[in-house]
Amino acid sequence: MPIKQLSETLINQIAAGEVIERPASAAKELIENALDAGATRIEIATAGGGKTLLRVTDNGSGMSPEDLEMAVRRHCTSKLDSGLADIRTLGFRGEALPSIGSVAKLTISSRTSGAAQGSQISIVGGKLEPVRPAAANNGTVVEVRDLFFATPARLKFMKTEKAEASAISEVVRRMAIAFPHVRFVLSGSDRTTLEFAATGNDRLARIAQVLGRDFRDNAIEIDAEREGVHLTGFAGVPTFNRGNSLQQYAFVNGRPVQDKLIWSALRAAYAETIPQGRYPVAVLSLTIDPDLVDVNVHPAKSDVRFRDPGLVRGLIIGAIRQGLAQHGDRASTTGASGLMRAFRPEPPRPAANWNAATSPYRPASFDGTAAFAFREAPQQSFQEMAAPSARTQMVEPAPQGEATPEPLHPLGAARAQLHENYIVAQTADGLVIVDQHAAHERLVFEHLRKGLNSRSIPAQALLIPEIVDLAEDDCDRLIAHAEEFSRLGLGIERFGPGAIAVRETPAMLGEMDAAGLVRQLADELAEWDTASGLSSRLEYLAATMACHGSVRSGRRMRPEEMNALLRQMEATPGSGQCNHGRPTYIELKLSDIERLFGRS
Repeated sequence: MPIKQLSETLINQIAAGEVIERPASAAKELIENALDAGATRIEIATAGGGKTLLRVTDNGSGMSPEDLEMAVRRHCTSKLDSGLADIRTLGFRGEALPSIGSVAKLTISSRTSGAAQGSQISIVGGKLEPVRPAAANNGTVVEVRDLFFATPARLKFMKTEKAEASAISEVVRRMAIAFPHVRFVLSGSDRTTLEFAATGNDRLARIAQVLGRDFRDNAIEIDAEREGVHLTGFAGVPTFNRGNSLQQYAFVNGRPVQDKLIWSALRAAYAETIPQGRYPVAVLSLTIDPDLVDVNVHPAKSDVRFRDPGLVRGLIIGAIRQGLAQHGDRASTTGASGLMRAFRPEPPRPAANWNAATSPYRPASFDGTAAFAFREAPQQSFQEMAAPSARTQMVEPAPQGEATPEPLHPLGAARAQLHENYIVAQTADGLVIVDQHAAHERLVFEHLRKGLNSRSIPAQALLIPEIVDLAEDDCDRLIAHAEEFSRLGLGIERFGPGAIAVRETPAMLGEMDAAGLVRQLADELAEWDTASGLSSRLEYLAATMACHGSVRSGRRMRPEEMNALLRQMEATPGSGQCNHGRPTYIELKLSDIERLFGRS
């Protein structure tokens, strides 16, 4: 077949397949244009999940009639003054509006400040209509109707209206977090409205609007810088986690991104603090020289590439771990909320065989209250009734001054042990309930991990070295990290072209698949230029040893042992959760207890 030039309409439709995947993609592009225009108020209206109608209204700078005519042409933009090496705007490719116009019915109305009237332009399935005068407020209104009507095959791949509307909502949430000074309003055909009022420079207040007020109470502020890369944001305490990753947000120079490197670093930072299958809640923002990051990886602009990925990954892991070590050793406030719900009082109900004539209790009054008074001496003495059960150990105050909890002791003084597993301690302003096994498990693990990090790991020499065949590039990367591996107990060296000889393995791991470990390390180095697999495996073994070597559930502890455990928890980083990510204690403030009894 002879080669021929594609028509402009077909070229735009092909481009639309890359830029506009679904209604949420169109919403993202239009909101980015509004933000680049300096808008401080953006309203998004949808119908049919964005397929029938998508309207974005902003109070930005607006466009002149000449700008309107250029805006709907491919590769026309006002945002690339310094080329691709210095991109400081959200949009820059000049593809969104012509792509949308090629597959939908697009109308743009706009007016600049000081203009006598506005202007309007329309494109229907790629057919451009001339600019005409129109009534318009300052700013721009972009209306997209019948998305993909010109490409019916694409409509077959759209999800339900609810799913598409949810995707648009997620786009608005991400943009709202990135730009707290902008007011966002999203309305749908179901008459519901999602509104995020502007919070100015108070980014945490905006995040709380999006993620809920619980995040504010369970967030740790992150602020770190390394070699010109600045990381800010908030990370949730480990015990404040979720069953999916939907509440993880990342931004690079204000641009919402979905970047594998950032998500990998986030997982690594919480590696031994959150159970498998659970995800931390975090909002991270990177500020970096535009010349050191490529945002032109994909037309959707949601992927980025860093010139020094190791620097970025190390910064994220180090900053979050430092924040967790300093401020993350506390129980999630949602744990106390759950405890409050579990303790919610219910009206007392008499037993089925209760008899007023024979009961030792009788009503003290008949005014509808639940007050009771003794009628006659019960069969049991008061001392017998108040005696603790066989599984409750009351603790006498220790003679060393722990009778009254000191503010320097956040976990307070032990008062009782319940069911040989839970320590109840009185604090200066409430009480805490400690899971003794989970708490001691964490203490043992931290002791073992400190040993791993403070000295070289003992190695066991293999009687016969194991030869692992690998690609030449993988061998080069592994040998470059040979010194690091040696400190961890793994001795490797080159064995001719395309092979690695394993001569030593960590003694802690015992008999192991050395070849499998080396291949895993090679894969990690190829993708991230870091090799955390060996240290992670050693830490996993340390966690297993800690679990088996810690105080077991069902063991009765002496008062001094319980208080010693509390003091060690206060002095140990990460003691707020066990090695599996579960909380080691729950705190209940005195004000919460008073609310349970209706005192406040």
